[in-house]
Amino acid sequence: MSTTEATAPATPERNSRKTLVGNVTSRSGDKSIKVTVPFKVPHPRYQKIINRKTVVHAHDEANETKVGDKVEIMETRPISRLKRWRVIKVLERAIIADVAAVSEADVAAAIKA
Repeated sequence: MSTTEATAPATPERNSRKTLVGNVTSRSGDKSIKVTVPFKVPHPRYQKIINRKTVVHAHDEANETKVGDKVEIMETRPISRLKRWRVIKVLERAIIADVAAVSEADVAAAIKA
């Protein structure tokens, strides 16, 4: 009898999974986001480039994304009825400007100054 052992790798190799890059368009619930992934296709007859989009529901474990962020998402096992994707990383943060109401008194004070 031979004493050779078949050495298995320490970590099994995972299948490659699809990744998409899109913008967060909605934060519907806790740890849930909607990501819109835009793409361009030619019109079947006229060949003009048409803008299309795919909307996917994704899982945001850390609740770190906001509406307008650009994120990378990866395909995963079904998490809920609609969620089949999860957030890998936030590529760009949304620029959120502080919007303050301007009253008539503020405008009048700015004109006098």
